[in-house]
Amino acid sequence: MMNNSLTKVPMPEQEPNVRNKNFEEVTLGYTKEMAMEEAERCLNCKQRFCVAGCPVNVPIPEFIQEVKQGNFDEAYNIITRENALPAICGRVCPQENQCEGKCIRTKKGEAVAIGRLERFVADYKMKKNDDKIEKPMTKPQKVAVVGSGPAGITCAGELAKKGYQVTMFEALHKLGGVLVYGIPEFRLPKALVEKELQKVIDLGVKIEKNVIVGRSVTIDELKSQGYEAVFVGSGAGLPRFMRINGENLNGVFAANEFLTRVNLMKAYEFPNSPTPVFVGEKVAVVGGGNVAMDAARTAKRLGAKEVYIIYRRGEEELPARLEEIHHAKEEGIIFKLLCNPVEILGDNGWVKGIKCVEMELGEPDASGRRSPVEKKDSLFEIEMSTVIVAIGQSPNPLIRMTTPNLETQKWGGIIVDEKTMATSKEGVFAGGDVVTGAATVILAMGAGKQAAIAIEKNFENLDN
Repeated sequence: MMNNSLTKVPMPEQEPNVRNKNFEEVTLGYTKEMAMEEAERCLNCKQRFCVAGCPVNVPIPEFIQEVKQGNFDEAYNIITRENALPAICGRVCPQENQCEGKCIRTKKGEAVAIGRLERFVADYKMKKNDDKIEKPMTKPQKVAVVGSGPAGITCAGELAKKGYQVTMFEALHKLGGVLVYGIPEFRLPKALVEKELQKVIDLGVKIEKNVIVGRSVTIDELKSQGYEAVFVGSGAGLPRFMRINGENLNGVFAANEFLTRVNLMKAYEFPNSPTPVFVGEKVAVVGGGNVAMDAARTAKRLGAKEVYIIYRRGEEELPARLEEIHHAKEEGIIFKLLCNPVEILGDNGWVKGIKCVEMELGEPDASGRRSPVEKKDSLFEIEMSTVIVAIGQSPNPLIRMTTPNLETQKWGGIIVDEKTMATSKEGVFAGGDVVTGAATVILAMGAGKQAAIAIEKNFENLDN
C-alpha cells in the first residue's frame, strides 16, 4: 500500500550524549519493516530522475520495488549490477545532492530515503553471508591499479569480473584508502569496508601493500613489467595549510594526519587502550567540510571538553553534508562561524590558543558563494590545546614528478578525457580525487567504472 507520508521513515540512532563518547556507528539502520514502509513512498516514476542523479547509474526504482515486496536478495542483485560497494555508499554518499536531490517527492516533502534503503539491502545481504563470487575465465592482459580507495576498488573489481589479471598497489599497510584512513569508525565501520574489499579480492585481484608508486616503483616500470594498462586512483592525500604563523607548533595537525592516526593507529579504541593522539581539553577545527566535521566529532570522542568548528563563511555556506552538521551540533560541537584564524599562538613549542578575526559576507566569488571579508578591529583570541586544519587536500606530487608525458593541472590534478578517463600518457588512466581533488566516494567510483570500460574497449580493439 502506497505510503503518502511527506517525511522519511526515521533512522534509529544512538543518543547524542551517549554516542559522543564512543566510536560505535551513530545510525543503526532500518529494520525489514521500516525498509518496506519507506519503499512504499517510491512513486516508481516513468522518468527516472533519481537514476540520472546517481554517478554509477544504479537502477533505483527497480531495487526499491523489490524492497517493497520483501525481495531483498533480488534488490541486492539489482544494486550490485552497477555499484560494487552498496554498504559503503548507503552510509557516506551525499544522496541529498545526487539521487535523492532529483527525487520527485522533494516537490512536496522529503525525498525517498534511497541511501538508507541501499544500506539496508547491503547490510541484509552481508549478514546472510551467502554471496557467491564466481571467478571468470582468465584473460592474458595485465592491469595495474594504483591505490585501493573507492576509485581503485571499483576499477579493479570491474576488470576482474571480465577476467583481466589485475594487481592493486597500495601505499599503506591497510587496504581501502580514504575509506579506512579518512572516514571515522562511527560513520563507516572498518570491518564493513574489509568485507566489501574481500569481494574484490575473491574475484582474483592480487594485492601489493606498502608500495608507493612514484617512489617504490614508477608508472613506466610497471608498464615494462607487462602491465598493458595502468589506472591511477591514488587520491588526494597532501594536506593544505593556512600559511599563518604557528602552524609548526606541537598540537597542530592536518586533518588527514589526525584521522589517519585515529583510524589506522586505532585511537578509536580509546579509552580501553592508549591513544596515539593527544587532544587536550579545547580543540579548534578549521574548515567547514565533511572532513572538518569528522575531525571535530572524533576529537570530542577522544575526550576534548570543548570542540570548535571555525569557518570563515556562514552556516548556509558550510560545504559539509546537512546530516553531518546536524549530528555534530547534537553531539555538542561549537560552531564559530564568520571567523577566520590569522595566527596560532604557542607556549614553549605547544599550542596555547588561536587568534582570529570576525568576517562578513561580501560579493559572490567564482564559485557563486559570497566572499568573506574581514571586519575592522575584530581581532580576538581563544584558548586552545589542539588545532586541526581541514581546508582541503591535493594529490601527492610523486606520480606526476616521476611520470614523463603525464599532463597535470597547476594544482596537481591529473588531466583526463572526461569520457574515458585516459591521460595524456598512452595506456595510463586516472580517476577519483587524484583528478578532481577531494570529492565524494561515489564520484570516485564512477570514474573507476568509466576507466574500466575504456580499458576493456582498448583491449578489444587491440585484439581485433
